[in-house]
Order: sequence, then structure tokens, then C-alpha cells
Amino acid sequence: MEDQRLEQLEGTIEDIIFENSDSGYVVFELSGGGTLTVVCGTLGELHVGQSVVCRGHYETHATYGRQFHAEECVTDMPKDADAVYAFLASRSLPYVGPATAKKLLERFGASALDVIANEPARLTEIKGISADKAGRIQQEFKRMFGMRELIAYLAQFEIGPRRAMEVFRAFGPGAMQAVASNPYILCGEPLQLDFRHADSIAAYYQMEGDSPQRLEAALLRTLRHNAGNGHTCLPRERLVATASAFIHQPADKLTDALDRCIASGQLAERQFSGGAYVYLPELLAAEEAIAARLLALTRREKRSARNLDADIQVLEAAQGFAYAPEQREAIRCAVTENCLVLTGGPGTGKTTTVKAVLNVLESQAERVALCAPTGRAAKRLSELTGRKASTIHRLLEVDYSGGRVSFIHNERNLLPCDVVILDEMSMVDVQLFQSLLAALRPSCRVLMVGDADQLPSVGPGNILGEVVRSGAVPTVCLHYIFRQARRSLIVGNAHNIVSGKPLQKGGREDDFFFLEAAGEACQKLVCDLVTTRLPRSYGFDPIRDIQVLCPTKMGPCGTQALNTLLQERLNPPARGKPQLQSASRVFRVGDKVMQVKNNYEILWRRDGGEQGVGAYNGDIGIVEAVDVRSRSMTVRMDDRLLTYPAENLGELEPAYAITIHKSQGSEFAAVVLPAAEVPPSLCYRNLLYTGVTRARKLCVLAGRRDTVAAMQANIRQNLRYSGLGELMKEQASHN
Repeated sequence: MEDQRLEQLEGTIEDIIFENSDSGYVVFELSGGGTLTVVCGTLGELHVGQSVVCRGHYETHATYGRQFHAEECVTDMPKDADAVYAFLASRSLPYVGPATAKKLLERFGASALDVIANEPARLTEIKGISADKAGRIQQEFKRMFGMRELIAYLAQFEIGPRRAMEVFRAFGPGAMQAVASNPYILCGEPLQLDFRHADSIAAYYQMEGDSPQRLEAALLRTLRHNAGNGHTCLPRERLVATASAFIHQPADKLTDALDRCIASGQLAERQFSGGAYVYLPELLAAEEAIAARLLALTRREKRSARNLDADIQVLEAAQGFAYAPEQREAIRCAVTENCLVLTGGPGTGKTTTVKAVLNVLESQAERVALCAPTGRAAKRLSELTGRKASTIHRLLEVDYSGGRVSFIHNERNLLPCDVVILDEMSMVDVQLFQSLLAALRPSCRVLMVGDADQLPSVGPGNILGEVVRSGAVPTVCLHYIFRQARRSLIVGNAHNIVSGKPLQKGGREDDFFFLEAAGEACQKLVCDLVTTRLPRSYGFDPIRDIQVLCPTKMGPCGTQALNTLLQERLNPPARGKPQLQSASRVFRVGDKVMQVKNNYEILWRRDGGEQGVGAYNGDIGIVEAVDVRSRSMTVRMDDRLLTYPAENLGELEPAYAITIHKSQGSEFAAVVLPAAEVPPSLCYRNLLYTGVTRARKLCVLAGRRDTVAAMQANIRQNLRYSGLGELMKEQASHN
């Protein structure tokens, strides 16, 4: 029914007003029926002189007036001589400008484009066009119209122009033939399109539901999907059963397909004590490399600890307090061991211990690199230690010039450091950690610092938990809660969550309190706390200081509903305040937003003039400027200004309320945590623990007591499939 309401507009493109070649968003003037109409939309690459049929609807833009918003656009080659000349004169093709266009029209007339497409050798009849130039003109012409042909081809399967352009970039001029022969290549790297798109194309070509391509693609998709949920591998039986249910095919057919994938190297299988586990090859390689490198470090000769006691006494005298026995042990191990894990909950002195280790190492002229997985975690580490700290990505220096992520520092270009201290270790996924270890000199020592009770990494793996459980790496766990920290209910209740003890309810004078509410009442309570009560009582800025952390996206107390309500109350639309709509979201100047996937191409600049690229999953910022015409935004994230073109707006989400998962590695002055109706799949202990421990000055838990108790009681969801611990034990037993 929606399709029938779309209006149709036909004509010739007179002028391209604006275009973004990456996203396919374009604004152009269309001449048809004696009128000139401004048309805009994500339509792919277009050129002056092309004949087009656009379908969409008219809208009135606050700044640019009435224009036609096209949802789809079918193009044809320019037909009459005027249109052909307009196209050639627009400099869309190499070596062809207005003068050459005129010569081509004089020689070949309206069939000039047919000559370019099918008889490029005839172009050499024009003075100045060599055989080489003729070939390059034809190549660009075929690329240009090949992309349009692919866009039209994929549109019938509900694949839009932007995704079609990605398909063209991935597979080149032969994309249509590649997709027709195996539609399931769309579901693999680098595109990862929805499986239903590939199924609809396969049905068009009458491919069977149990075709080898479909069965193998289902297995690969299942593993990739579960990698997104944190699993580096899956038990063989579970993989087969899940893929079987996903595509409704018998398990025995999936078993045969799995054997073929393993034989061809598309997948890898390892035997652990729990049975057979199947990996994507790159994730197995990452876990094997991590296990080998950490064990190699543990086997190196330990360093001496000469004068260490005297160094510690000097630090204690300078700071006016004595280290606890377990902190002294951690300092000694950090100085003598080549590889160490330091864990502990809030208030146990991890940061104090790290600062002491830094002082000792620096007094011995060691070159120490401090890093953390996220920008916020690195900034916090730098503030707490008084030393420069960077993200792992920045330490390794991202190189995205080849269209995929690589690092300038790698096994061929090692980092110039003697010790790496890596904070928030629970957040580090296996492929990033593998890249860091590969860039370290063989003699470089590694100190991994983290809280094993927090959520594991967003990416695949559970490195901190697996390394600790393996027992193969020296580990110091800090348990003693210092007197100052014992006065904090945030600290006390964090430890109560881990031990399963009832939470202390707290009150106005405490840094933690629990307010009971359910459903819509909890939603209203959260909004009132953020917009009125906490700013009025404590002086917090509702946008910059207070962060709502939700266990879930859905429901009255999920991020989606709360973001809509909080945006309405904290940053409503106003005259003179520009805004953009991207999908179902509206962004306006002053909004709090979060980057929700790694993007290694987003441009940024610092206030001092430094420039760079890269925005990472979990980065939070404020929208400072909106350019409605180009559909771009400028977002400030800490000390960086990032420019978001139209095609990247989908990577941003409102961040008045974010999920607890997305808050990892961050710390906020005040946290409001709704725990009312939490889905059973998200009702687990370390989710609640991670949310509470993100608060620096105040944590307000709002919700139902039975829900909180259920979250405390459930530790099962902490588990994820990973073979790192088994690989470390296996490699250790071989030596």
C-alpha cells in the first residue's frame, strides 16, 4: 500500500547540487515537463544528462523549500543529442570535457555513448584520444553504468542503493554475476547483509533450500552472529543445531556441510575437554597466538628485585601511608614477573598499586606504555596516574588505507617500550589483544589490570576470566577494602552484589540509594531524577554529569523509550536549532550521542589543531553543529571534534540512556540505573555489578527489589564460549 502512495517524476538531470560518493546521497535539479525540480535522496551515483524516473514524495524543507524526496531512482543512458552532450560535457568521464564532447557529438551523434560502451577503438578517430585513453574512458563508463545496473538489480530484492554501492565496491564490475552464482556471498565478509536478502535472490534463481552454498553460509553466519555475542567458538553440536533451526534444514545436512567447511579451511575445529568446538579461523588464530605469547613470557627468566623494599618505603614516606601486604606483593610481582594479572573490585586499591608500580619502573629507567581499550578508560587512567595513557588503537596506530583495519605497529614494526600496563582488561577482545601482543618486543613485560567480576568484552573472547582460570599466568587479586572506600555505599553494595548479600538501601547522605518503583512509575521516576531532582539536590548537569544505564533497550525502562522522553525534556526542538532525521532518530544541536560501532575513517581534530581519524564503539559526545543541506554533523567527544557525513549518521545513537554493556570502561559522576522489568536473558549478576560500579559520586538504583535480587542470584550468564584457557593449559602441559 505504501508503494501506491509514491509519486513518480521523470526527466533529465540538469545539475548535481550536492553528492556524497560514499553514501550515495545526492541532491540534483531535474528538468521535466517544462519545470525544474530539486530532488534529493540516497540514490547512488548520478550524472548530468542522465534520464531518470524517480519515485517518492514531495516535502517542504524549512531551509530549502519544496523538494522531491526520492526513495528510488531508475536511470537510463541519455538518449537525445542534447542530453548526451550534457552528460559528456559534465566531465564525468576521464579526458572528456566540453570541447571533446562537442567533437564526439559531431562525429557520432546521439550514438556516441554506444560507441564508448561497445566500440572504444573508434574513439581514436577523435584527435587527442589515444588507444589507452579510449580504453580508460570505456572502463569508467562501464563502471558508472554497471553500478547503476547493480543498484536497479538489487533494488528488486529490497537492497537499497547505499548497500548496493558497498556490494559494487566489494566485488567490482562482476558483482552482478558473482551474486547471481552465489547469493550467499552477500552474507559473508565484508558486507554481512541480512540472510533474507540472499534467500530472496536464491529463490529468484530457483536455488534449493539445501544448496551447499546456503548450508555453508548458515554455519558461517551462526558463528559470526555468536562472535558478536562474545563467543570465540561454539560446541559442534550446538552450532549444527542452531544453524539447522535458523534455515529449517535437517541437522545431518548441516553436519555434512560443516565437515566440508572444515576440510576447505573456511572453519576450524579443536578438541577440548568438553568435546569438539568450531571456530572462525581468525578467532582460533587469535586465541592460539595469545596463549603462546603469554606462556612464552611466563617462561622467561624473572627480573631481580634489588632495592625494591627500599623503593617502596620511599614511596610510602612520600605519600604518607603504608601499602597493604597484598599491594606490596602486587608491586613486587609487577617488577619481577614478565607477565602478571592484577585484579580486584572497587575500593581495593588497584589504581594506587598501579601508580606505585609506575614509580618503581620509572625509577629504573623503564619505558612504560599505559593503555586501555576505550578513550574514556584511557583518559581516566591518565587522570588517576598523572601519566599519558592512550587507547590500544592509538598506541598501535590504526592504518585503514587498504580498506580494512591494520596497525602501523605490528610484528615488523615493534613498539619501543619495556613494559605495557593495560587497564580495564575485562573489556579487551581477542583480536585486539593479539594485535597488541604481536607489536611488543619479545622482552617486553605485560601487566594486565582489571576486574574479573565486570562484564566481559563486547567483542569476542573473555581474556581476563580465561587467563585467571587457566592458572598459567601469575595473578594477584586484591581483596582488602580500604577504610575510606568502606564509607562508600557504591563500593559496599558492589561487593554485596558479587557476594550475593542484600543491598543496603541508602539515603540522601549516602552515595547510593535504592528507590522502589515498577513499570511506567519507574520510567517517570528515572526521568524526574535526571531532569529535576538530582540537578536540583546535587548540582549535577543533567546531560554532562548524569548517565542513565539500562539493562535492556526495550520496554518502558529501556534505552529506546527513555531516550525519546529525555530528549524531549532536556533538548526539545526550538526555532533556530537545526536538526536531522536519520532512520527513526532525530539529532539536534545539544544532543548527547554515542558511537555504536568502530569506524576507522571518521575525521577528527583537537582544539590544538591535531588531526586524525577514528571513532570507537562506546564513545560519547555532544552534537555541536548540524549542516542540514549536506546532512552532516559535528560532534564533540572529550577534546576531539568529529565530522559525521550523512552515511555515518546511522552509527550514532542518542545517549541520554545507554545500555550497561555500552558503558564498559566509562565512569560517570552520577548513574541512574532502572531495574524494573528486566528480561530473563539480561537478568544476571555482573550486568548489575558493572552498572553500579560505573558511578563515581552517586548511584541511584530504581526498580523492583525482586528484580534486583534475581539479577544478583544469577551468575550463569557470565559464561561465554572461549577456548583460551584450554589452549593455555594445553600448551603449558607440552613444555
